[in-house]
Amino acid sequence: MLFIVAVCASAYGGTINKQDTTVTKADTMDKIIIQTAVLNCSREKAFEYFTKNELLEQWLTVKAEVEPRVGGKYELFWNPADRENDSNIGCKILAMESPDYLNFEWKGPKEYKEFMNFTRPFTNVTVIFSPVGEKTKVTLLHTGWREGENWEQGRQFFIRAWAGAFSELEKLVNGN
Repeated sequence: MLFIVAVCASAYGGTINKQDTTVTKADTMDKIIIQTAVLNCSREKAFEYFTKNELLEQWLTVKAEVEPRVGGKYELFWNPADRENDSNIGCKILAMESPDYLNFEWKGPKEYKEFMNFTRPFTNVTVIFSPVGEKTKVTLLHTGWREGENWEQGRQFFIRAWAGAFSELEKLVNGN
């Protein structure tokens, strides 16, 4: 886990403090969002909560169109009637190794569309699934944030959004 965080941090110019494993910012390329949850399920099942449409629709989105393969779609729709604005349409899975990790592109909602959804590369989400006894620790890293007030507002939105989403996932899986 520390290795993967260090790779993500160094890829975006960050550094990692090996004593407490906190990621810090070394330059202006990125501010990594990190969200974790411990789920009362196997890594295989936790992985499915991020790759199976019917499971994604129980905690993260209204409609999911995910093709769980490298190059496959990773499209989520919060308002299926407005597919172009309330979605991450056009995003793809960039890497995956079931049940260990998943990496996909990510776009912003309509209020951040102008700067997030037309800038390549899109922001990037990596999800790591680590065994903790009979449970699974899920760690999400959302990277690719640029500088500027708009980008910081978008990043703050996603800090709250991922926290809320992971809370829903924990309620669904753990029942609390």
